[in-house]
Amino acid sequence: MAFPSLLSQSLNFIILVIFLPLFFTSVASHSQCKSPPIIFNFGDSNSDTGGLAAGLGFPVNLPNGRLFFRQSTGRLSDGRLLIDFLCQSLNASFLSPYMDSLGGSRFTNGVNFAVVGSSTLPKYVPFSLNIQIMQFLHFKARALELVAAGSRNMINDEGFRNAVYMIDIGQNDVADSFSKKLSNVQVIKRIPSIIREIEIAVKTLYDQGGRKFWIHNTGPLGCLPQKLALVQKKDLDPHGCISSYNSAAKLFNEGLRRSCQRMRSQLTGATIVYVDMYSVKYDLIANSSKYGFSNPLMACCGFGGAPYNYNIKVTCGQPGYQVCDEGSKFLSWDGIHYTEAANAVIASKVLSTAYSSPRALFDFFCRN
Repeated sequence: MAFPSLLSQSLNFIILVIFLPLFFTSVASHSQCKSPPIIFNFGDSNSDTGGLAAGLGFPVNLPNGRLFFRQSTGRLSDGRLLIDFLCQSLNASFLSPYMDSLGGSRFTNGVNFAVVGSSTLPKYVPFSLNIQIMQFLHFKARALELVAAGSRNMINDEGFRNAVYMIDIGQNDVADSFSKKLSNVQVIKRIPSIIREIEIAVKTLYDQGGRKFWIHNTGPLGCLPQKLALVQKKDLDPHGCISSYNSAAKLFNEGLRRSCQRMRSQLTGATIVYVDMYSVKYDLIANSSKYGFSNPLMACCGFGGAPYNYNIKVTCGQPGYQVCDEGSKFLSWDGIHYTEAANAVIASKVLSTAYSSPRALFDFFCRN
């Protein structure tokens, strides 16, 4: 009697895989955003579009990028990331990584400073949030020098003032605290310091003329197959996720939400949109079958098979890895990052405004 359920799940996934990409194409073609905003993004692997490969020469091999790009672009996914879908929703080009010297970008549409593994602390270790902000300050100063010298192909002062500043960081700070064997109490004590670094970044950008901010909280760390495979003593919730990890993520998120509230009152004229990525992703995991996915806690690309298909010695793209077939119903790509199919659902939920505070449409930032 399980056949109707499996058929329904398969149909849901077929609809998801075929029609969600068409949805984003349709959204872009009908977008009221005739003049897409310039976007500056700061973050970690959740939004790195090639920074690790460009900055450190670190190999990010196929099967990463096997779907949409048909080659590795440095993204840790089989295809597009959330930030790619957000750009597409505005008719904007994909963001190029800041350190990509051979990509051919003039960065007229913005810059992506995000790099895999980045955190807020320690603040002077590449490529922390503070270092990314320093890179932005250098980029801005040099761009304005070139504009003053007569260049018409660089972002000018008005472009920097009207740009959208996106921040998606903090996951590694919280996760690494656990990996260093800190107690729950010690992990929680670090959270205010992490949030303080994000506040400093926002205020620095505000002092530089930035007024439009889009800030993501962190997802359910305890649901990542990597964590589930590596943690020996696990306190699991009803959906199979590590409760202590998720509790820490939620405490960080609450602190970040309150920080955004404070900054709205402190930074005159600023729009600060806080996006609840935790709720978006946890809903996807808890109700995976509703969205046409199976094995929500198992990586598509990795090693070891069920239940998590993750082995720290044989990660995705490294010798010996195993990968699911294209079109498989996986949420997790490599045990840490999401598949393009999952990112498409995540993007549709983010764009719905249901998870944003204030509930601003993403195309609110257009320069029409």
